[in-house]
Amino acid sequence: MRAFLALALPETVRRPFEALQEALPVGRTVQAENLHLTIAFLGEVAEQAIDELHFALDAARLPAARVVFDALAVFGGSLPQSLHAAVKPDPGLSALHARACTLARGAGIALERRRFRPHVTIARFAGRLSPDEESRLARFLGASAATPLPSFDAAALTLYRSTLTRDGAIHEALADYPLG
Repeated sequence: MRAFLALALPETVRRPFEALQEALPVGRTVQAENLHLTIAFLGEVAEQAIDELHFALDAARLPAARVVFDALAVFGGSLPQSLHAAVKPDPGLSALHARACTLARGAGIALERRRFRPHVTIARFAGRLSPDEESRLARFLGASAATPLPSFDAAALTLYRSTLTRDGAIHEALADYPLG
């Protein structure tokens, strides 16, 4: 199964994201119920490894994490691939990422070695944006720069199954693990 560990956004945090999505002039927005902050992408994982990870996470003391949003930005540089809300560095969030990765590797899950860049993906862009779309996106980013996004203390780390469909991914929460 395709799986990942993430922090779900509380309803009070999701609402401002939904307002941004409604105003976004280009791209395919992430469904509100799928908005999350990925802590560790596990990829395609055998059921046995997921079971082992579940037991390890269930027994672990996981650090508390505070999520403070920084700014809206795009991944992909001159060929934008996605729009996201970047998250300010937080020692608790970094510790949670490190602990989750250690437990996943201990369960036999081979994780890609990537720098942890916490963010919430808001929308994705298919292919190259036209000059008009680039201009509209730039105007949106300028107009949205001052939009406050609420901070939150994460209550739990969630293990998700992710199923890819033509209309986007469907995420199913399998288990929650308390933080702090």
